[in-house]
Formats: sequence, structure tokens, C-alpha cells
Amino acid sequence: MASSVKSAMPNRLCDLLSWAERFDLPPAAGLAVQRKLAPRLGMAQNDSALMGTIVVVGSSNADLVIKAPRLPKPGETVTNGAFFRARGGKGANQAVAAARAGGRVVLIASIGRDALGDDAIAGFEAEGIDTTQVRRTAELPTGVALIMVDAAAQNAIAVAEGANALLSARDIRACEPVIAAAAVLVAQLEIPLEAVTEAIAIAHARGCRVILNPAPARDLSDELLSRVSVLTPNASETERLTGIAPHDDPSLGRAADALLARGIGAAVITLGASGVFVATAERRERIEAWPVVPEDTTGAGDVFSGALAVGLADGTPLFEAVRFANAAAALSVTRRGAQPSAPRRPEITRLLERRGPA
Repeated sequence: MASSVKSAMPNRLCDLLSWAERFDLPPAAGLAVQRKLAPRLGMAQNDSALMGTIVVVGSSNADLVIKAPRLPKPGETVTNGAFFRARGGKGANQAVAAARAGGRVVLIASIGRDALGDDAIAGFEAEGIDTTQVRRTAELPTGVALIMVDAAAQNAIAVAEGANALLSARDIRACEPVIAAAAVLVAQLEIPLEAVTEAIAIAHARGCRVILNPAPARDLSDELLSRVSVLTPNASETERLTGIAPHDDPSLGRAADALLARGIGAAVITLGASGVFVATAERRERIEAWPVVPEDTTGAGDVFSGALAVGLADGTPLFEAVRFANAAAALSVTRRGAQPSAPRRPEITRLLERRGPA
């Protein structure tokens, strides 16, 4: 090993993937060094960072869903719908997606001390998600999302944030040891921006990779984006952040350039049935969507981000991890509900084993 590489080696296990990338080494090199250094650093081989723990910071809601023949216009009532309730919220969805895809997941969230909150906690624990960092409060109820889905699987959503709005930067700082030990941090924008900013700052300072799903769309500072390893916007969120509508490969390239210029490590622009456009400073590629018949697209982006986190936490190279996430999202749209639709790892593996997108 060159002396420059030796001298720059990190002294925290969660820094090792970033160290490997700095010297153009595969992520697996960082994981291999973790195994060698763990005993010398006084850490067990099953330490959470060594095992590729994923910390998700985000929202948790109860989803009240009506599937109707079409979405109503303002002032219109559409009948003949079917109702069901599911657990949701972008943070919770991503945590469940990551857990089902094989990840070891810790959730940081704020949930009401009510029946919907009890149901959410029970659901997380059934999925094997660590809920020790979930805040329970009687001040506001658990968040609720009202979702309408039409016959073409398109949706319209209104959200009452409830307890999600109480997650603060102070709450995040109390979780710093958990974030510092993670391989990947995943965040979205359904909780206060101060909480997202604090979580990303802690993860970035500790050398842990950060996936930010910038939804719902809003303006974000260059300072925040410069700490993001992988940004996963959809087309409308990309346009909000860049001013460029990504409708074809040239416009996707310009939008990706604009995002990379703001300091992010990689732009992964999700395009629904048109696939995914992935761009780094060295490479860009459009990965085609899997051919499926959609039933409900609610939560597909969350499944994508959760599965992507698993791939990266496992040490999978970015473009391969995107293919894994793309397969997971394709499976999810063939089912109803955000969390219920998230596929388990064997399903994703079987789909990838078939001839699929190159």
C-alpha cells in the first residue's frame, strides 16, 4: 500500500467507504479494511458500522387510501372507490424498504402517543427495524396522509404532518452516536429542514455516506447539497433544484451537471416508466425501467431510495446498487400501498436474475 494511502487512512470505521473512494478503490476494499482494523480499534466484528447499518431520518404517517376510477377535479366527488389503510410516511417507507431488502435499519422519527403511533411502532418492530431512536409525543398526533389513486396508478396526496413537525435538531444531536456508527444515512424532506440539516451535517462530518431524497420538493442550499453523497430526485424535484425540466437525455445531462456543480457526489434522477438517469463526475448512464403493469405508484421512490441504501451499505458500486434499487421499485408498483408494496430481498434477486435492463 502506498505511503500516502497509509497516512490518510481513517481512524473511524464509518469513514472507510469514503476512504476507499478517495483513492479510487472499490467499496469492498473499505469493508475488507474494516474487518482487519476492527480488533485493533477495540470494536467487535458485529459492530453496527461494520455490518453496514442504515440510519433513516424521516417521517412516519398513517396512509388513508382510496383507489378511484379517476382523480377528482376541484369541487368534484368521484364515487365507486375502494378504501384501505396502510402505514406510510417517506421516512418510514424507506426504512421498511431497506429492511425488507436486507438492510440493518435504525429509524429516527417523531410519532404521536396514540393508536396510529402504536400501530406504526408494531409494524416497524415486525420488520426488524430498531425503534429505540423514535420519539413518542402526546403534543401532536401521528401524521396522516390522504391518498387518492386512479385507474392508471397515478396519485394525489395531502399530508397532515402532526408529530413529524416536532422532530428537531436537538433530537437529532441526541442521536449522534447512532448516526456516527452508520454506513449510510437516508433523509427526506417531510420533517423540519433543521432536523435534516443536522443529521446530514453529523453524517458528513463522520465520513458516512448520505442519501437525500429531496421530496417534497423545496429549495435547498449549496451548503446542504455539498454534504450529500447521492441525491435521488424525480423529474419535478430536479426541475425545482436546477430550473431545467429533464424531458430527454440532453436536458437530463444539463440538469445533472447543474446538480453536480452544487457539490453532490452523484445525481440519481428517477423517471418512473422512463427509468433512472445516473450521473457522477466520471460517468453517466440511463438505466431502463423494468416492464411491469403498475397497480399503485405510491411509495415507489421511497422503495428505490431504501433499496439503494442497502446496496451502498453492502459495498455495492453505485451503478450496480441503482440497478438493485430499480428492480425493487419495479416490483413495488405492482402492489397497493407504500409500505405493503416493498419487496423482500429474494424477490429482488429473482427479478435481477432474469434478463432485464442493461
